[in-house]
Amino acid sequence: MKASSAEYQRLRERMVETQIASRGIADERVLQAMREVPRHRFVPEHLLSSAYADCALPIGEGQTISQPYIVALMTEALELQSHERVLEIGTGSGYQAAILSKLARDVYTIERHAVLAERAQRLLAELGYHNVHVRVGNGTAGWPEHAPFEAIIVTAAAPEVPQPLLDQLADGGRLVAPVGPAGFQNLICVRKKGQSTTTRNMAPVAFVPLIGEHGWPEKEEGGWDWRFWRR
Repeated sequence: MKASSAEYQRLRERMVETQIASRGIADERVLQAMREVPRHRFVPEHLLSSAYADCALPIGEGQTISQPYIVALMTEALELQSHERVLEIGTGSGYQAAILSKLARDVYTIERHAVLAERAQRLLAELGYHNVHVRVGNGTAGWPEHAPFEAIIVTAAAPEVPQPLLDQLADGGRLVAPVGPAGFQNLICVRKKGQSTTTRNMAPVAFVPLIGEHGWPEKEEGGWDWRFWRR
């Protein structure tokens, strides 16, 4: 569906009202970012009619753009106040990075699939999100050159939070990630204080696997089905 700018704006307003605010997301800055970022620009053209639907959508390379509610839930948990440097693991379409760019000072995002990273980088620049920095690489190792980060968001599931990410989290920082086996994980929020951390369980979720040295191997025999979509 190719619609007018006004129609897409109406769809975003409805998305925020019926899918996000109604489920308890209350941070007005997050809600406003979700109203403003044109989600339809981040989905494949043949899926435009579903751009604002209450579900994840495939974007190629076995990856997805997450369900709008999950994007909002993870973003709200980061408690961004506009001054933070945020690390995102799993750029995907670039949509989550675009949301974060409106709420933080700088966003550093890593994607292991070069084709997705390059596509996201072009689109983010075209749309004017110039505080987003995209890199192709192993996200489980983080981006130590720009650490520490006040917030880290992981958009793929690992068996446990990669230690390099915890090491790169600033004192007082928040990390949000899905943790668990294929098909079912817990979305958690980790808060760091000094050398200790506290963890809060947020919601059951289903994400694609986080591949890398500190995540899942490229192929886990008898384990991951690479085709399942994250919510």
